[in-house]
Order: sequence, then C-alpha cells, then structure tokens
Amino acid sequence: MPEPVIAQKAPYVQKMEPGEYWWCACGRSKSQPFCDGLHKGTGLAPKRVEITEAKTVAWCGCKHSANAPFCDGTHSRLS
Repeated sequence: MPEPVIAQKAPYVQKMEPGEYWWCACGRSKSQPFCDGLHKGTGLAPKRVEITEAKTVAWCGCKHSANAPFCDGTHSRLS
C-alpha cells in the first residue's frame, strides 16, 4: 500500500457542525484536513466521517494515526 504524505506533524483542531465529511488520507489535498480529489492515482482514498453533533475534532494531520481520521499522537513519533 502506498505511504501517505505527511501534511503536518500536528492535528487539525476544528469546531465541526453535524454533517458528512471526507477526511484526506493521502496528505496531498490543498484543503486539509479534507479531500479535494488529489488522491486520484495514489491507491489511497479519503475516509467518510459522519459527525452527529457539534463538537471540536482533532483531525489527524500526519496521516499515520491508528485511529484515523482522528489524531492519536502518532505525529510526535514521526521523523
């Protein structure tokens, strides 16, 4: 499986409203942390996320979280 690009070594912390979101898994999107279609041809695909209530979310920015699409601190261990 192809390796994603590290978009940033920190989470994207955002206040989110209920709705459907597509988290960028490849790291190439110019609309981080969300997909803009630049994954095409990479073998990676965005992850659909349904937010059911307004809340603050820490989206994974390094694209290596074991709890993707949410940050689990993995960015602190990347070189």
